[in-house]
Amino acid sequence: MSKKQLIECVPNFSEGVDMNIIKEITDEIESVEGVKLLDVDPGKATNRTVVTFVGEPKPVIEAAYLAIKKASEIIDMSKHTGEHPRMGATDVCPLIPIANITMDEVVKYAHQLAERAGQNLGIPFYMYETAATKKDRRNLATIRAGEYEALPEKLKKPEWKPDYGPAQFNPRAGATVIGARDFLIAYNVNLNTTSVRRANSVAFDIREKGRLKRKDNKLTGAVINDKKGEPLRTKGMCKGVKAIGWFIEEYGVAQISMNITNINVTPLHAAFEATCKSANKRGLRVTGSELVGLVPLKVMLDAGKYFLKKQRRSVGVSEAELIKIAIKSLGLDELGTFDPQKKIIEYQLESPQSAHLLNMDLREFANETASESPAPGGGSISAYVGSLGISLAAMVANLSAHKRTWDDRWEEFSEWADQAQMLKDNLLKLVDEDTNSFNAIMESFRLPKGTAAEKATRSQAIQDATRYAIEVPFKVMEVSMESLKVIKAMAEFGNPNSVTDAGVGALCVRTAVHGAFLNVKINASGLKDKKFVAEVLKKGNTMLKQVDKQEKEILKIVNSKI
Repeated sequence: MSKKQLIECVPNFSEGVDMNIIKEITDEIESVEGVKLLDVDPGKATNRTVVTFVGEPKPVIEAAYLAIKKASEIIDMSKHTGEHPRMGATDVCPLIPIANITMDEVVKYAHQLAERAGQNLGIPFYMYETAATKKDRRNLATIRAGEYEALPEKLKKPEWKPDYGPAQFNPRAGATVIGARDFLIAYNVNLNTTSVRRANSVAFDIREKGRLKRKDNKLTGAVINDKKGEPLRTKGMCKGVKAIGWFIEEYGVAQISMNITNINVTPLHAAFEATCKSANKRGLRVTGSELVGLVPLKVMLDAGKYFLKKQRRSVGVSEAELIKIAIKSLGLDELGTFDPQKKIIEYQLESPQSAHLLNMDLREFANETASESPAPGGGSISAYVGSLGISLAAMVANLSAHKRTWDDRWEEFSEWADQAQMLKDNLLKLVDEDTNSFNAIMESFRLPKGTAAEKATRSQAIQDATRYAIEVPFKVMEVSMESLKVIKAMAEFGNPNSVTDAGVGALCVRTAVHGAFLNVKINASGLKDKKFVAEVLKKGNTMLKQVDKQEKEILKIVNSKI
């Protein structure tokens, strides 16, 4: 039950006028289960459409392959014209890591996609950016030089042999570039000026390219060149950032429009802070900012934590609170409403059913539990009780971080609170996951069992669902056990006025561990893998002894301080 890996795919198709053609392509993408189509952005002048979709790696690769295949069938590059550089029906297809996946892993998926498409579609494929096989092919513009029209001669040259697919000109589909790159954020920062020249001065300060060096450091001074006659530059403040100043008539203000091409090197909040610093130096003021498109959740959480740390406040607050702090600190709501549900990629992917119980209020949750439905049952309740236990520890940590006489200890308690929030979120996810695991067992029993093949499929599905229904409550036990370290620390070192809250937290965690183990045992009785069952039961019994012992130790500390 590792965290879900997410990648984004942003293919560019050489068609921006006939939306029926684009619809055929996006229908292929949406036909793949587990993929969410986020955006379709056609351009008539460029005769090009940028499509954005996201999901777990394998479904995304499948959707990308089907889209490239369909584009090669219905777009005729021999008749294509447009302002944007292009060389293929699917011109470029980058894969982008979004959550819980490394760039190296994404590179492997990019090559899997290109290899499959190259073998089956009769199209030359080149790899670019991080997935490039040669240094001189990292840059997309280098590969695309000469565009579609240059391909017949280009493909005859040994140095332009494709990475995958035939070294033959495909008149209809052209050639496609596939790659892996970092997430790009299109981001605008608002200034209290209408002057484009002043906005550009700020842009030149912050962009990686910087500005030209001039004599006497004057804007009108002669450009200083190196020994080779190339102009020298003063590097900007932010690596991986491209920026320019412009005036937005709709809002009546100048903005710094930037592309942040590497959010690991320059996070969103760092670009914002650099802009503020430059603007203040020039007598200007940043009034807010604007995100164009969607962002990964981590971008917003990192920003929220950064601004809380600046205030010397605990970062161990809820995800929703971190996002709220980020929105207010960056001024993302200055020009319009910033809706996290629409602007954060992971939230776009959430299915209402996947968090059915968590979306209820307290009364609804209690009523649902008390109904004649067998789920939610003891497993979900155990996970929820565990989440309440560690939530109490988070509260003690945050109260301790804000204690008037403990100002020098805010970071210490912030770290504890942050750990507690992570554990709380994990347990909350398991509330719904336990019910989902029960439903999976019920669904497996409803499978047909007429033929021998159907019986075998049904039997395997029941075993798989049963194992899943053991793993979920066992995970509840493991996460709850991790919570005890934080709870004990808060009982020993936290705000003494809240010591009983830490005690109640320990009681909740003990209940969660014992309750979840009951679910483990009853589900284990139906699993044929007896070796797995024996290991789980042995570990579970050990945990019961440990949680009983630690609960007593914590309550002893609590009672000694009352």
